[in-house]
Amino acid sequence: MKAAVLHQFDQPVVLGDIEIATVAPSEVRVRTAATGICHSDRHGQTGGNPALGLPAVLGHEAAGVVVEVGANVSGLVPGDHVVVAPAGSCGTCAWCSQGLPQHCTHLVRTREDGTPRLTLDGRPVAQFVGIGSFAEEMLVQASSVAKVPPAMPLDKAALLGCAVITGLGAVRHTAGVRLGDTVAVVGCGGVGLSAVQGAVLAGAARIVAIDRMPEKLELARQLGATDVVDASATDPVAAVRELTGGVDHALEMVGLPATIAQAFAMLRTRGTATVVGLARPGDTITLPALDLLAEKRLQGSRLGGTQLRVDVPLYAEMYLAGRLDLDLLQGATVSIDGLAAALDGIDQATAARTIVTF
Repeated sequence: MKAAVLHQFDQPVVLGDIEIATVAPSEVRVRTAATGICHSDRHGQTGGNPALGLPAVLGHEAAGVVVEVGANVSGLVPGDHVVVAPAGSCGTCAWCSQGLPQHCTHLVRTREDGTPRLTLDGRPVAQFVGIGSFAEEMLVQASSVAKVPPAMPLDKAALLGCAVITGLGAVRHTAGVRLGDTVAVVGCGGVGLSAVQGAVLAGAARIVAIDRMPEKLELARQLGATDVVDASATDPVAAVRELTGGVDHALEMVGLPATIAQAFAMLRTRGTATVVGLARPGDTITLPALDLLAEKRLQGSRLGGTQLRVDVPLYAEMYLAGRLDLDLLQGATVSIDGLAAALDGIDQATAARTIVTF
């Protein structure tokens, strides 16, 4: 099958043919219909995940059609329309038993017997976070797959595989935004714009969106932000504090030490900063210790605390009912031939999410 393969960090992915293994008992083979290009993929491409073996197939936010299921897989059959996400939990460890599969002790991203799912001329090819969706087909752990209604457009469904569950989920499950709260969202890519929608759905009284790109701020306003701040033109902390006096929740979507510190500085007394953005190995942050006397909190969020087979069908139904806007989240659409250029240009992209269709 055709795939976009990363052979060296900090180099473009290269289109080529690779081999896919037969389906193991707990696996599902999916024909890729669409996949999003996320900053996490760029993070992996540039060496932000040193544990990633090379060569590798990036991509982790996808939708498609089930081709084949393993002997031990239940609830999925060939022909099902599905979302694939980096959520390959074991289902039996202490974290999974507590309903926190994102912290699974035995996160399933490779086969237990060590055999590769993908190969290139007989050599193993790694799958980014156990998915590897920049390919015509995916072979993944069944717990990474959730069904969606056949009426759900698969290019929109792909957004549910990361951007929506991570951003909206951080608002719902991790931060716990409540009716009447004030919220700041730092960074308005696909994840940040999903958080804006989550804050709207939660009934936040004021939602301040912060970004450096006017196009993304306009999208945030269209999706329900009550205020926008251009961080390239003004001090975002001062602007947020002037607008709100300090927010109940600041959600950081960038993953830089500077923006994490800014999110914390935007808080009111007893406010919570939730870090969703992916930092690089070795990054550290410095915060004013006295602010802790005001009972301000800093916490992280992983995959939005998502219960994949509960949340994905819910969000799909909300989209079909007109209650969740995925159309504005989808920016450019490219074929696999345009994937490399889109991935390399993601830092300059003005749209929320570029979707690759197959």
